[in-house]
Amino acid sequence: MAGRRRRLAARRKALGYSQDDLAELLGVATSTVARWEAGADPRGWVLPKLVLALKLTPEALADLLAPEAVPQVLPAAPAAGLPPGDTDEMKRRDVLSLLAVTGALISLPEIGNPAPGDGTAASLAETGSELNASLWRVFSLSDSKQAVYPVVRHQLGLFARALQESQSSASRRRLCLLVGDLYQLAGEIFFDANRYADAAHCYTLAVSACREAGEFDMWACALTRHAFVELYESRFSAAAPMLSAAAQVAERGDSQLSTRYWVAAVQAEAYAGLGDFEATNRALDTAEQVHGLSGKLHNGGWLRFDGSRLAEERGTCYLALGRPDLAELALTAALTQPLSLRRRGAVLAELAALGAERRDLDKAGHYVRAALDLAGQTGSGYVGRKLEGVKTRLVPLMSDSRALALHQHISALDSVA
Repeated sequence: MAGRRRRLAARRKALGYSQDDLAELLGVATSTVARWEAGADPRGWVLPKLVLALKLTPEALADLLAPEAVPQVLPAAPAAGLPPGDTDEMKRRDVLSLLAVTGALISLPEIGNPAPGDGTAASLAETGSELNASLWRVFSLSDSKQAVYPVVRHQLGLFARALQESQSSASRRRLCLLVGDLYQLAGEIFFDANRYADAAHCYTLAVSACREAGEFDMWACALTRHAFVELYESRFSAAAPMLSAAAQVAERGDSQLSTRYWVAAVQAEAYAGLGDFEATNRALDTAEQVHGLSGKLHNGGWLRFDGSRLAEERGTCYLALGRPDLAELALTAALTQPLSLRRRGAVLAELAALGAERRDLDKAGHYVRAALDLAGQTGSGYVGRKLEGVKTRLVPLMSDSRALALHQHISALDSVA
């Protein structure tokens, strides 16, 4: 994080704005303005609004946002969430260390002398499931997915401590189940921040913990989330065997849950990336069978698939397969459904990519601007990653000033993400 921006604060005050006033004018939280003045970088979508609000030229705003060196005797306290810079690297090392310890305790539970414990294991066995479910709900409803990270990290530390206590086999399996659950959520937080290597580490540990717990559905979900990392790195041939394994594990799970159908939906994306139209359609048709289930299909936590996203997933697959006609039908249908801001932003980005594919830059620009606005509101790297696909499709059109401008707008989001 840059040093404190005294000149930015001074400009705000000179115009008669409080932090609350400026936040309301820009449509952001007051805490966001406070973070900018403390050194955090504003996201790309808000920069034009800042230029107007502070009555500056873009060059003058860039000067105000430049780092101001501030000597520090003591290191700054870590901020909540997943901030950039040294603090981010410290958090990464912290999580990797915790992963190593927890992984060892799961794999070799009898290593050394188990500690008598302070009751942490018993307490977590009783309350851990409810707390995990609550954290998943907060994550699902929050516009900024990183906001839940500090509580998740604290809870993961408690699980590591509990695994060191002497306990029965049944209690250990229960703890492994809870660890597998929460490490999937930790992976989702890192995945949303575009930190794919860290997400993969979390999912790997979740796979091990779920296997130890003997929880096939949760195990299959952890494998599927790990495969997502490969999909978003366009490593489709690496994702395919992982998803095949997930499908086999899911077959041993609860047939009344939607696990196997979610695996099929993700397999469709892998097949689309490999250019296999027929296999993609077969996997999508299998996923559609989720609508034939009755009762409770998912738990809202590590398993959330209910088929409501299949329209947008079809659109993503058909876009990858070079079938814009089918993609537009599916994506347009998806926009008519109630979507979270994060999901709506992703669909808008796909429609922008479709516009660029068809060389319709006016349509592409409309969807890019809408997706950028939602990416800024949510702070989601997931939407930003979808917009990266738009940039790729804009490159052949860069002789047109409209394509160049759109490319620059998306790049500006990348530079402050």
